[in-house]
Amino acid sequence: MSKLIAVVAATDRSTQAILAAEALKKAAAALGHSLAVETRAGDAVTGALAPDAIAAAEAVLLVGEVKDEARFKGKKVVRAALDAALADAAATLGGAATAGKKVVGVTSCPTGIAHTFMAAEGIEQGAKALGHSVHVETQGSVGAQNTLTAEDIAAADVVIIAADANVDLSRFAGKPLYMAPTKDAIGDGKALVARALAEARVRGGSSAPAVSADLAGQVAAEKAARAAQRAGAYKHLMTGVSYMLPFVVAGGLLIAIAFALGGIYVYDDAHKGTLGQALFLIGAKSSFALMVPILAGYISYSIADRPGIAPGAVGGMLANSIGAGFLGGIVAGFLAGYIVKFLNDHINLGRNLAGLKPVLILPLLGSTIVGLLMIYVIGQPVATALASMTVWLKGMQTGNAIVLGAIIGAMMAFDMGGPVNKAAYTFATGLIASADSAVYGPMAAAMVAGMTPPLGLALATKLFKDRFTSDEHEAGNAAFVLGLSFITEGAIPFAAKDPFRVIPSLMVGSAIAGMISMAFGCELKVPHGGAFVLPIPNAVTNLGGYLIAMVVGTVVTAILLRILKPSLAATPETAAA
Repeated sequence: MSKLIAVVAATDRSTQAILAAEALKKAAAALGHSLAVETRAGDAVTGALAPDAIAAAEAVLLVGEVKDEARFKGKKVVRAALDAALADAAATLGGAATAGKKVVGVTSCPTGIAHTFMAAEGIEQGAKALGHSVHVETQGSVGAQNTLTAEDIAAADVVIIAADANVDLSRFAGKPLYMAPTKDAIGDGKALVARALAEARVRGGSSAPAVSADLAGQVAAEKAARAAQRAGAYKHLMTGVSYMLPFVVAGGLLIAIAFALGGIYVYDDAHKGTLGQALFLIGAKSSFALMVPILAGYISYSIADRPGIAPGAVGGMLANSIGAGFLGGIVAGFLAGYIVKFLNDHINLGRNLAGLKPVLILPLLGSTIVGLLMIYVIGQPVATALASMTVWLKGMQTGNAIVLGAIIGAMMAFDMGGPVNKAAYTFATGLIASADSAVYGPMAAAMVAGMTPPLGLALATKLFKDRFTSDEHEAGNAAFVLGLSFITEGAIPFAAKDPFRVIPSLMVGSAIAGMISMAFGCELKVPHGGAFVLPIPNAVTNLGGYLIAMVVGTVVTAILLRILKPSLAATPETAAA
């Protein structure tokens, strides 16, 4: 219940003022609010507000021709027309009862031009008319503007999504959320805000930590938290890699199947028209051909939003044609993103012409600048660097290969999905994305080293039960599945609880797995899939050696955990396990 006061005033419409006052009183009683009303009908004043009533009021509603506002200084004041109070006293009163709320919103439409900004303006004007503070993010054709921060969302009383296009709602978990089309905000923003405050429902999501036995839930939460914490160059690179991966996976598997059907020379004229060659063309000449442009395009997208995709993809395509490969794609993506962002920030055309920026000006200028820089300045030096690195990797002697495998393996286990892990993984993935000059050995080492941490923990929880709690025993079952799936993050909850014993154990086991994989000359044609890609013909070369690397790395991890972790004191919980 809210404590409200109201002043209803009309010089020439005294009857309507009295009716409005009575309607407000009835509405207040029906809604459970406490309301004192001062009525000014012509020169007559009825129910004058006492200073005590004013001091105790949570909000003040001024209806009609009210000019005396000095006595309400410091109070939340909401104004309303006399006709509005007569037409819908409950809505008018509701605006006062909810006055002073913090409203945030997001607007978006398919074209991202007129309706996006008109809807934002409607929400802003409506919220201000009701006495609320407001912050609206527009997801237009030039990218997100007036972006909501985590602090804005946390402080909000309600979130309004006025959109005709898809809007990511994950960041609004736990907040009252109201969704509507843009036309509602454009047509009557004030009514939309009032409706949102009255009808918004809390979006699902909980901040409570999952129990340790629910390993899959903990891993998902940890991955989401890490994604949210990404910033700067690392965030942009990971965005590009995440969009590139499906092309690498699909292309690599199709090439492996093609080789299984037609042999390693399936691409020559002798196999023309066969299913094997068709799959090879789809995988190698289409899916693989798109990897670097997609990588560059979405690095640029992460920096400059949608206007950055075309210049980034153009730069990535040029990197492919020049021979700069994935290194050139990374350079092109960052270059395109920051160039387009600079242009977007400094080219001001006004709202009427703003639609030209994302569809004409930014793609044209961005693609031209990035393309010329790739052709005349950056492309060839990067191509030379990539060629030198490829020659070195392919010519490594066994000793050097083992060292590289150990380094990749230790990095994969160090932070289990964090920046160090992702640096090793991106390096390995980039090497298989280089098409004609692809190097597959480091990718095999990275995947087997990423599988052994959760597999080793799963084995340790079964063999050495006195080192783990009953919840950890149960979590070990999930860790086994996550390890087989190449989800290294499955080891995070164990490492977070006892980092100084668990992480060194994982790093040693993964380093040994990587060393054995490189020593056997194992190669992996796809960047993900874990144990589930091993049965596919030609996906992994020297499969026997690869399985040995996985088993030895897992066993070493488990043994080190047995040595380093102390035995838990006997409790009913551990005894029962």
